[in-house]
Amino acid sequence: MHVFGLCKVPAEPGENQTMPVKKRVKKVSAKPGTGTRNLFEARQSSLAVRGKAKMLTTPWRDVTWTEEQRTSLMEKLSSYRPCSEGVTQARVLLLGPVGSGKSSFISSVQSVFNGRVTNQAMVGSSSTSFTKKLQSFNIRGEKEKGPTGLVLCDSMGLAAGETTGLALHDILSIIKGHAPEGHKFSPDQPVRSETAGYVKKPSLKDKIHCVVFVVDAVKIQSYPKGLSTTFQQLREHISDLGVHQVALLTHVDQVCSETAKDITKVYHSSVIQDTMTKAGSLLGMSTSYIVPVKNYSSELDVDVNTDILLLSAVDHILQYADLYFQDNTPQYTELGKLDY
Repeated sequence: MHVFGLCKVPAEPGENQTMPVKKRVKKVSAKPGTGTRNLFEARQSSLAVRGKAKMLTTPWRDVTWTEEQRTSLMEKLSSYRPCSEGVTQARVLLLGPVGSGKSSFISSVQSVFNGRVTNQAMVGSSSTSFTKKLQSFNIRGEKEKGPTGLVLCDSMGLAAGETTGLALHDILSIIKGHAPEGHKFSPDQPVRSETAGYVKKPSLKDKIHCVVFVVDAVKIQSYPKGLSTTFQQLREHISDLGVHQVALLTHVDQVCSETAKDITKVYHSSVIQDTMTKAGSLLGMSTSYIVPVKNYSSELDVDVNTDILLLSAVDHILQYADLYFQDNTPQYTELGKLDY
C-alpha cells in the first residue's frame, strides 16, 4: 500500500522479475584505528566513479551563467506580483517523499535573497518527515525591499505507508484553501469542517496556485514501486482542480561528479539528462516541466551559479502560477505579469 491507501498495482507484463545475482565484494582492509576513515573514502571513491558521465559538448538547455544574470533574475522575482486582483502573493505547495529536499529548497531560495546561507525552513535528516504541519514561508527580497509576491508552502512528506505520510484528503484540503496555517497533520485526524481554524469559504488568495513535486535524483531508482502510481493519481486529482504542476529534481550534484565540481555543467551531463527522463516516468509528466536544482546544505556562503539554478527554478514555477491566475481571473490584467 502506498500513501493514499489506493489499490496496489500489479507488475506490468514484461516487468523484470529476475532474481538478483550475488556478487563477490572485495573486502576493504584497514589499518588499526583508521577503519572508519578508509571505508568512508572507499565509499566516496565508488560514488565518484559511478557519477562519471559523458559530458555533452552542446548543453540540452541554455542558461546564462553570469553575475548579471543572477542580478536580473533577482530583480525580476523581487518585483513579481500575481496578475489577479485581490491576490498579492502566489502560493506554491511543495510535495515530495520524505528527504527529497522540500524544506532545503525553501531555505536555499531565501538564502539567495539574504546573500548568505540560512535555514528558514527547519531541515531534518531522519527517515521520517521532519515537517509535520502546514507552514507558509514568505520569500523576502533583498534587504529593505520587503516580501516578494511568492509564498512557498511546506508540509508533511509523502511516504509509503498510510500511517506515516500526508493523506490525499489533506493534500486536496491544502490546495483548496481549507487547511489552516500551522495545522498539524495526523492520519487519524484528517482536515475537516470541525478542524480548528478550518477555512469554510476560501477565496482565491487562500488557495494553492501551483504545485511543485520534489524528487531526489539520488533515490530516483530506489523509490518504492507504488510511488509512481501515487504521484500519477495525485496529479489527476490536482489537475481536476485546475492547478498546474511542475517538478524539481534535487541533489543533481550527487549523481554526477563533473556537476559536483562545476554546477554550470548540469545541462552538459548525460547522467542528469537520463535521470530527468526517469523522474518524468516516475511522475508521469514531460521533462519540460522538470528543472534540476542544487540546494545549499553544508555551505556557509552563497554561490553565483548555484543561485542562478535556484532562481531559474523559481522563475519556472511562477510561469505556471501565472497560468492559474489567467485561468481563474474573470478579467485577466497584464498588471504584474512577468515578462516571459
